[in-house]
Amino acid sequence: MAFDGITIANITKELSETLLGGRIYKIAQPESDELLITVKNNGSQHRLLLSADASLPMVYLTENNKPSPMTAPGFCMLLRKHLQNARITAISQPGLERIIHLRLEHLNELGDLCEKKLIVEIMGKHSNIIFCDDQDRIIDSIKHISGMVSSVREVLPGRPYFIPQTQDKWNPLRFSGKYILEDSPLFIKSSEDCEALTYVNLSAHMREKPMPLYKALYTTYTGLSPIMAQELCYRAGIDADMPANVLEEPALQAVYKALSDLMGQIADGTFSPVIVYDGRVPLEYAAFPLTLYNDKASQNVPFISDVLERYYAERSVVTRIRQKSVDLRKIVQTALERNVKKYDLQLRQMKDTEKRDKYKVYGELINTYGYNVEPDAKSMEALNYYTNETVTIPLDNTLTPQENAQKYFDKYGKLKRTYEALSELTIQVKEEIEHLESILASLDIAMQEEDLVQIREELVESGYIRRKGGTKKVKITCKPFHYVSSDGFHIYVGKNNFQNDELTFKFANGGDWWFHAKQIPGSHVVLKTEGAEVPDRAFEEAARLAAYYSKGREQDKVEIDYVQKKHVKKPAGAKPGFVVYYTNYSMAIDSDISGLTEV
Repeated sequence: MAFDGITIANITKELSETLLGGRIYKIAQPESDELLITVKNNGSQHRLLLSADASLPMVYLTENNKPSPMTAPGFCMLLRKHLQNARITAISQPGLERIIHLRLEHLNELGDLCEKKLIVEIMGKHSNIIFCDDQDRIIDSIKHISGMVSSVREVLPGRPYFIPQTQDKWNPLRFSGKYILEDSPLFIKSSEDCEALTYVNLSAHMREKPMPLYKALYTTYTGLSPIMAQELCYRAGIDADMPANVLEEPALQAVYKALSDLMGQIADGTFSPVIVYDGRVPLEYAAFPLTLYNDKASQNVPFISDVLERYYAERSVVTRIRQKSVDLRKIVQTALERNVKKYDLQLRQMKDTEKRDKYKVYGELINTYGYNVEPDAKSMEALNYYTNETVTIPLDNTLTPQENAQKYFDKYGKLKRTYEALSELTIQVKEEIEHLESILASLDIAMQEEDLVQIREELVESGYIRRKGGTKKVKITCKPFHYVSSDGFHIYVGKNNFQNDELTFKFANGGDWWFHAKQIPGSHVVLKTEGAEVPDRAFEEAARLAAYYSKGREQDKVEIDYVQKKHVKKPAGAKPGFVVYYTNYSMAIDSDISGLTEV
């Protein structure tokens, strides 16, 4: 999700409500492009993080502190000189630009009251934190931008500060019909913004855009990200990919209403921050509910700062785990591809052995009717006494009938031996493929480094990774996922094959219920009954967990087998996670686990 103008409007409102009137108590610069400002206000202490990092610029309130360098950088020292104990008099955002202004009052060396501005620009690689005087002249900035770097605007001490107009975009707040002054968190940036935009304006703007509607919206109006533009299309009931310049009036009216309603909410400050999850992984965040993800789980969070901190922290965990699992995934993927090729070759060879019985019959028929075959004959016709049909048998005219018969018997014997060998080999290779696919499924749901440790150990024991000399078997500390159903029943989900075996055969009782996706790699799910009667809803929720933690997660419906644990058996010598059962129930269900509580 982009840190767009709407998110910044929400942040600006939150900062105004929390920090306005407060005094700056401490200024630190933990990173070269990051400030951490401590503000005291109304008897409380708040930390404001300002980051101009090119890859992830950010502004939010946080309770977490960060270590600072022993010697403060020059920009930090300058801010301390001017802004120590300064009072925050206004926090605002020009229109829906990705910019926040902090207006500050402080006493200079002579004791006179002075005003300064700290301006945070959240613009991707062009992000910056700029310190200005009351005449909007730059005193300094956390990044210096010379004319050799940017021909649009220099950001250097002594230069005038202005917002670069690099894109010809309109301020969508004008659709709200509300006029917002500079002493508000959102303010108009020029006299041109005083006139409200109407449906006629939007219609004219869209007619000029021969591109998908959602793209036309975010390229025309300031502050809209692609995802928020798609949300507007969804609210309007219009296909986001439909070309904007061919829309009929009813469709444009619907888009206008959706946009003006959203801008009215922004102008009124009625934000409702949410995080959208794809199972356990944070998918998107926004300052308003994203109705286009109504099939995903959404979590309402009171403060946008908490949304940002939680979203990026959780995404960071997922990204880090996926990076750490790259080597394991490569090992498994390579072995899987090798086994799939081997299996395909074996199946083709098996298909060739289907002719073996025909060769046996040919040999028998030659022995039976070969006495009347003409010398040098290249074929013979005989009645197949197995089917009462006449067949034509090719012959080698350089061999006698008895030698031709023996030749066919030899072919039959060779193909029979090949079939018997391949029958065992294909079963082994198929089991190996299923085992490797189950390990890939385990890597997909791994959320902690401990999960990867157990998967690595499984690969070591399976011979895919060589154990280093002198190293002992690692101690396993990770535990299965633990959920509580709507009716209070405890449900456990194995994270990998070792856990699946332990969960099924050591933890579960005979009367507990066991769930697994039918003929699909996935986790073992155990529904603990504690001797109580289990309602249908608990069965359905356990089945949803089995569907979600399986390779079929993205399907609309997944067929789930479920049976009492006492009917689940593990064959001798079977691979980790492999079980058999012969009597079971089944249900087809979706993989939505948003209603379940994880312990």
